[in-house]
Amino acid sequence: MKKFRFVVLMAIFVMGLVGVAMASEAAAAGAAGKATNESVTFFAFSVLAAALGVGLAALGCGIGQGMATAKAAEGVARQPEAAGKIQGVLILGLAIIESLTIYALVVGLILIFANPFKDLFIG
Repeated sequence: MKKFRFVVLMAIFVMGLVGVAMASEAAAAGAAGKATNESVTFFAFSVLAAALGVGLAALGCGIGQGMATAKAAEGVARQPEAAGKIQGVLILGLAIIESLTIYALVVGLILIFANPFKDLFIG
């Protein structure tokens, strides 16, 4: 559990660093008249939303994977001859659960780098 918390916190930290870099880049461009205070705020909130989304998705998927693994271990302990079938179903379920985290990461990266709502808020 400590390792999982560390990974989630590091993911949020990295997303925050990306946001700071983008905000400072936008502020530097603002000195040339390209960015405004609203654009910097918009991108900062986009990075925050992406970081929270990926963090919550990782948290939920980690809990789900832990519960699935625990139940599979219980099933194998109760019925060792069914271990092969349980393992196959477990691996398929874990792959599906992990894909949800990857989808959240993709949405987070879209929010940071190719935000479709940019024109609505910045103009």
